[in-house]
Amino acid sequence: MTDDAPALDRLLPARDTRSGYLLRMSRPRFWLYLAGPVVVGVAYAARAPADLFSPLAVALFAYFLVPANVFLYGVNDYFDRDVDADNPKKDDREVRYRGDRTVPAAVVLSALLGLAFLPVLPPTGAVAMVGFLLLGAEYSAPPLRFKTTPLLDSASNGLYVLPGVVAYTAVAGRLPPTLAVAGAWLWAMAMHTFSAIPDIHPDREAGIRTTATLLGERRTYLYCGLVWLLAAAAFALVHPFLGAVLAVYPVFVAGVALSDVTVDRAYWWFPALNTLAGMALTLGALWVMLYG
Repeated sequence: MTDDAPALDRLLPARDTRSGYLLRMSRPRFWLYLAGPVVVGVAYAARAPADLFSPLAVALFAYFLVPANVFLYGVNDYFDRDVDADNPKKDDREVRYRGDRTVPAAVVLSALLGLAFLPVLPPTGAVAMVGFLLLGAEYSAPPLRFKTTPLLDSASNGLYVLPGVVAYTAVAGRLPPTLAVAGAWLWAMAMHTFSAIPDIHPDREAGIRTTATLLGERRTYLYCGLVWLLAAAAFALVHPFLGAVLAVYPVFVAGVALSDVTVDRAYWWFPALNTLAGMALTLGALWVMLYG
C-alpha cells in the first residue's frame, strides 16, 4: 500500500488477502448507502429509545452495512468483469474481479444471511427483503440485467430504499408512509444516475446502454436535478423538514453542472453528502421522539 493511497484503504487488510479483497469489492465508501436507510427507518419507526437498539434493528444494520454490500457489488463485479477491465475506477479506489470462487461463494452466503431474516420480519418487511435481493441480483445479472436498459437501470435502484423499509416495518410493524417511500425511491433513482456519469465513456466503449449514456453528461445533470426535485416535493408533503433536507440534492447537482468541478471528483463527495443528509433526517426523527 502506497503512502498516497486513500486513508480508508490503509485501514483495511492488504489487497492481496482474501478479506482485504472482499472488503474493497464491497465498496466501503458506500456502505452507508444501504446501512444508512436502516438507521433512518429505525429512527422514524421508534417510539422509545429502546426501539433504536432492539436486537432485530441492530442485526439489520450489521447485515446491510457489510454482507448486503458484498452481495450487491459481488454480483455486479462478477457480471461486469469484462467491462471493468478498462474501467479506471478499478485501478486505485476499487478492485477488479480476480476470477476465483471467492466472490460467488461470498455472494451466495450474503444472500442466505438476508433470507435468514424472513422468519422474524413482518410480512411486509419480508417482501421488502426479498425485493432487495431480487433487484440487487437482477440489476447486474441475466436475464433482466436492468443496468443495461436505460431508465430501468435508474428505476431499479430504488433497491437502496428497501433496507429502510425493512427496518421500519421491523420496528413499527407496518409500512412507512407511501409518499416517503416514493420520495426515497426517486432520490435513489437520481443518485444512481448521477453516479453513472463517470462511467459514460467506458460503458459506451463496451456497448453498454444506460440512462447516462443515452442522455449524455449535460442532460443527465438535468435528469438528476428534476428527479431530485420530485423527491424533495414528495418528502415535503410528508413534512416540510424532510423536503428541506432533500432540497440539498438538486442544489448540489446544479452546482456541479454549472461549475468547473469534474463529475469524477464530485462523485467521490457523494458519500459525505448522503451521510450528512441521513444524519439530519435521523436527528429530526430523534427530536420528535424525545421532545415531540
